[in-house]
Amino acid sequence: MLDVLTLDQLRIFVTVAESGSFRSGAARLSRVQSAVSHAIANLEAELGVALFDRAGHRPVLTPEGQALLANARDILLRVDAMRARARSIGEGVELELSLTVDTLFPIAAVGAALAEMRIAYPTVSIRLAVEPLGGPIASLVEKRSTLAILVGEDFRDPRIALEAIGSIEQVAVVSSRHPLALRPKGDAISVSDLADHLQIVLSDPTPLSEGRSFGVLSPQTCRVGSQDTKHAMILAGLGWGRLPVWQVERDIREGRLTRLATNTLGRKGQLTSEAYVAHRLDEPLGPAAQVFRRALLQALVPR
Repeated sequence: MLDVLTLDQLRIFVTVAESGSFRSGAARLSRVQSAVSHAIANLEAELGVALFDRAGHRPVLTPEGQALLANARDILLRVDAMRARARSIGEGVELELSLTVDTLFPIAAVGAALAEMRIAYPTVSIRLAVEPLGGPIASLVEKRSTLAILVGEDFRDPRIALEAIGSIEQVAVVSSRHPLALRPKGDAISVSDLADHLQIVLSDPTPLSEGRSFGVLSPQTCRVGSQDTKHAMILAGLGWGRLPVWQVERDIREGRLTRLATNTLGRKGQLTSEAYVAHRLDEPLGPAAQVFRRALLQALVPR
């Protein structure tokens, strides 16, 4: 009967599946291997299916095991979320608000929202990181942050809850002294034109982008670790790239940067991406984080 299934059995099943062997699973769970093997055998008996094929050197998930693994993960996620919600009801204010912000997001808005949070909760300390690409979502998955701000649709995880809070405009720009900026007016820039020049691109500090490319059109690239460095390299005339409007509008207005006349990188070289505030499903926002979230939404309202 399925009524005798336990959460412990499901956690053991998921851990063994993820670690690749009973031995590795036992080590991760700090248990003896025989106890883990016994728990899996009991679970298989109660479910009436074989979860692992043990014929080879390492246990391999059977088709039935593969199908049921998704259910087990979902059940554990929901239980963890329920426990976290119950814990938040009984607990007070956070000691620390840890936050990782996408490098494309306007940091001034984050600062304004954090200042509002500190007025309401002056005892809460702050730990703030700014990271590109997969950094914000990885910080939540790895539990380095309790809250993150993401930009774009490229990184998702079923353990992470997202709430859209606004949009970020990016434009393709180049130094006004760069050859791409000195072309005749009205002369549209093609992909091959862009490929003839160095492109400044961000490097992902996580393995989430492995094998993927985001907007890289030129075989000539300069990879940098921060948005400020990318901005500085483009200003210096080293190459071209996309930058958020909030970061470059003054440079464009005062003639230091020129927008690229190309539809290859969005209409008129412009791209709009959604911004999200995110947290783990099993770690709902505490009182200070809720105040920060509301203040951030307010900071993004056009004046």
